[in-house]
Amino acid sequence: MIGRLRTVAIDCPDPEALAGFYSELLGLPVTERVDDWVVLAGDELPRIAFQRVPDHRPPAWPDPERPQQMHFDVWVDDIDAAEARVLDLGATPLARVEDDPDDLFRVYADPVGHPFCLEFSR
Repeated sequence: MIGRLRTVAIDCPDPEALAGFYSELLGLPVTERVDDWVVLAGDELPRIAFQRVPDHRPPAWPDPERPQQMHFDVWVDDIDAAEARVLDLGATPLARVEDDPDDLFRVYADPVGHPFCLEFSR
């Protein structure tokens, strides 16, 4: 091992707003706010940071011209209840996964367009 992952940094137009979305989604508190940088963290690494990019161009998954850039897979116990919550928080549903006949995996865009997935944790 060369090192340990400390932070995943996500470009966005409004770090405070996007950190609020992911704080609710993942149950992680905001632990740092410095200028155009907001960090969420639990008791252990890694942490998630959000940094302001004034000319942010959101992904347009599954369009290969504007790929997803990164995404989170989030395990949930009740996918329908989780879907209702993320939609209330400002997520947008994206295309359903075609090879998922049991509907256990759903794809959304966060409020600034980054894809993320909810997956039933079986």
